[in-house]
Amino acid sequence: MPKNRIQETIFTVMMVIVMVYGLVCYNIALETGGMKNFIFVAALSELPIMGLAAFILDTFIAGPIAKKKAMKLVNPKRDNPFMMVLAISVFSVLFMCPMMSFVATILFKGGFNAEMIATWLETTVKNFPMAFFYQLMIAGPFVRWIFGLIFSDKKVATEAEPQKEC
Repeated sequence: MPKNRIQETIFTVMMVIVMVYGLVCYNIALETGGMKNFIFVAALSELPIMGLAAFILDTFIAGPIAKKKAMKLVNPKRDNPFMMVLAISVFSVLFMCPMMSFVATILFKGGFNAEMIATWLETTVKNFPMAFFYQLMIAGPFVRWIFGLIFSDKKVATEAEPQKEC
């Protein structure tokens, strides 16, 4: 997991890209009546604006709140470290899903109109199960795996270093 502010920012960018792309694909599929190949390309056009919104909301609102809530629920000294990861992930979805659904409602679903609140609530309810399971089962593990490959603490053995034989 991230060990400094630079790593935290890189991790957030990676998670935002994976989560936003997946949820944009999902929402386009909902709008078009099902998943189709064109959606993978169409989602790329929404990725920059929704990604920027997600990065800002996660960095300044949802991320800090999720970490505080997770720290109240999980004791890092006593509990398995995975429990902290799980708690942060759950709280992140809990806060990010309504906020990002609101952004999508404003930008892509009619904006400020008489039905805005109803549209936002409907969008949140439709997105929440997908965001929750996608985060816990696909995006979260995938991003943590890639992040671990990039920022591995393991020392790579070189020929200059003697290898111990068992």
